[in-house]
Amino acid sequence: MHHPHAPLTLYGAPASGAVAVEAALTLLGLPYTLVEGATWAEEAARDRVATSNPMRQIPTLVLPDGEVMTESAAILIYLADLDPASTLAPKPSDPKRRQFLRWMLYVSSAVYALHWIKPDVRRIGAPEASRDAVVEAVHERIAFCWANMDSQLAPGHYLLGDELTVLDLYVAVVSRFGPWRERFFEVAPGMAAAVRRVDEDPRLAALWAARFPN
Repeated sequence: MHHPHAPLTLYGAPASGAVAVEAALTLLGLPYTLVEGATWAEEAARDRVATSNPMRQIPTLVLPDGEVMTESAAILIYLADLDPASTLAPKPSDPKRRQFLRWMLYVSSAVYALHWIKPDVRRIGAPEASRDAVVEAVHERIAFCWANMDSQLAPGHYLLGDELTVLDLYVAVVSRFGPWRERFFEVAPGMAAAVRRVDEDPRLAALWAARFPN
């Protein structure tokens, strides 16, 4: 295991999926260096992260020995498992682990991945002129996916029960993206209370205020 106080480097940006990783690092008390850059908007930011991640996307986490991790769900699961005393992920022997893994990957693939289309709809072969229709269709699909998840969860204080996990952090961040929180609360009323609890967590108040300023 890496020395717990060795520096981690995170490539991130405000209002991005990397903020979920920042939240996990904050709760775990792990120091990290943040390299800022909105990769979806700035060529320079893409070039900065390209040295570590050829996909030029954030979050990208560089471990103390230089090993690179990408994929927000993978990073969150890895960090949650680092500290045996942490309750940020159910342990592999815990029956909740199965649904934890299922929903972490679901948020990543069914919801978060669709946002890649929005900055440039030509990525899926759609003409630029149809951008608004494509984005609206993406948002409809995301709302459907949140509703589907909501119908299969029975949250306690948090999404998987009474312990805060990185799934709560992940959903609290990704649900802020289009079609935005108002629609999320509308289609996923069962998850709403847990997500609001994460929003109001005093340990994360400063981070949320800084990283989601609007």
